[in-house]
Amino acid sequence: MSDPNALDASALSPWLDTHVPGFSGLRAIVKFPTGQSNPTYALDAESGRYVLRAKPSGALLKSAHQVDREFRVMKALAGTAVPVPEALALCPDEGSPIGRMFYIMRHVDGRIFWDPALTEARSNGERGAIYDAMNLTLAALHDVDIDAAGLADFGRPGSYFERQLTRWTSQYRASEVEPNADMNALISWLESNLPADDGRVSLVHGDFRLDNMIFAPAAPRVVAVLDWELSTLGHPFADLAYQCMQWRLPHDSGFRGLGGVDRASLGLPTEEDYVAAYCARRGLAGIDNWPFYLAFSFFRLAAILQGVFKRALDGNASNPDKAKAYGRAVPLIAAAAMATAQGKA
Repeated sequence: MSDPNALDASALSPWLDTHVPGFSGLRAIVKFPTGQSNPTYALDAESGRYVLRAKPSGALLKSAHQVDREFRVMKALAGTAVPVPEALALCPDEGSPIGRMFYIMRHVDGRIFWDPALTEARSNGERGAIYDAMNLTLAALHDVDIDAAGLADFGRPGSYFERQLTRWTSQYRASEVEPNADMNALISWLESNLPADDGRVSLVHGDFRLDNMIFAPAAPRVVAVLDWELSTLGHPFADLAYQCMQWRLPHDSGFRGLGGVDRASLGLPTEEDYVAAYCARRGLAGIDNWPFYLAFSFFRLAAILQGVFKRALDGNASNPDKAKAYGRAVPLIAAAAMATAQGKA
């Protein structure tokens, strides 16, 4: 079966030569095996290395796969304390040589860590420093002046969790394959436990986790934050809680969380220490309603993965085998979310 997301180099090459500054001589296109939402490709050219990120082929859920938002936010963050790849060119759906919207960014050299236990790190000290670098980057992101960055209209301020709950419930229902009692119970619990809006608004990444960052080759420093598809104006605690799910997901699973890992022996921070470091950097005394933010993060992850699973069933997934595995994990995530909501985890 042919890949519906495969690219035609002969059709793409003239567009690249015309629209990407300094581009010349496309030699090869290699699709990355990762990237379940928007298929991503490495481009090798005489003029250097680039990355192409596109919408997937086929019918898409409303408001999903907005690669133009990724392009816009990376352009806006250039020159801020948040490291991003250089965004070079955006191609809309209309007139696209590959039949769908995509953008081109500069390739960034460095290390990507797929295992949150950081088994490939050089020492316990480096492991701790890598987590601290992530923490520093997250705090810097939430401190971005959205007006100065030209992002004041990048989302609707206020009532973030209420709007997000509505959005992801709709997305989940649109891709639901069979009823899930824990997901239904979770949606009801979240609706009943929405915290009052505290007025905090910042740029949020939406998928802030270890493997969406590139680290310097020889130092525990973030040199690029990737995958901005879900970025918007929202509540900063959403990003923090989403990352802190990592401490609660099991390590011996496709999610490679930190659950069951002897973190102290590896020099990794506890969830409490990580949250405290973030609060210190942002001048916060602490975070109320933490179980809600965590449960919401689990719910949103489950809704995202359900959409990936549905695309696999429809034949549009970027990596069908992995997508189907994600679909099987949705009930486990929903159960973990309910345990968190009920104070059992």
